[in-house]
Amino acid sequence: MLALGTDHHRCDRAVDWVDDWIDGQTVPVRLVAQVGTSRRSRHGVSHELMPPPDLHAALAAADVVVCHGGPATIADARGAGRLPVVVPRDPALDEHVDDHQQRFARWMAERGQVRLALTEADLTKALDAALVDPAALRCPAGSDGADAAAVRFGDLIEGLLGP
Repeated sequence: MLALGTDHHRCDRAVDWVDDWIDGQTVPVRLVAQVGTSRRSRHGVSHELMPPPDLHAALAAADVVVCHGGPATIADARGAGRLPVVVPRDPALDEHVDDHQQRFARWMAERGQVRLALTEADLTKALDAALVDPAALRCPAGSDGADAAAVRFGDLIEGLLGP
């Protein structure tokens, strides 16, 4: 599953990295992607937006979740029992207005709550490892203290930045 949230900024880089990884696989990989305004994947099924129940079901059904660094998306993935591989949006690439996703993703990675992929090589390494041991990217389903902190942090950031 690739989940890029609903921000109006494009994050084609994450789509490209996932597509390139799938291109290199010798085993079939099924992809469901929620891409927002980003380009559609060359593989699987891409949705601009997914209703929350459909998104939550897709997250729970996924072997691996790759997502942007949005706190709500990360919390949704963790709530579905998935330790997400996070490609935080980069404001230098016009993927967001500031670096809050990068800072938040690093904060979560330092606490073992996400796998951070700042480069395509990082993402490839995480996805290759997941093929060998999918359980490595699992976590207890449902909210725990770290997830509540993630949602609270996201609420604070959105409050500071405004709509």
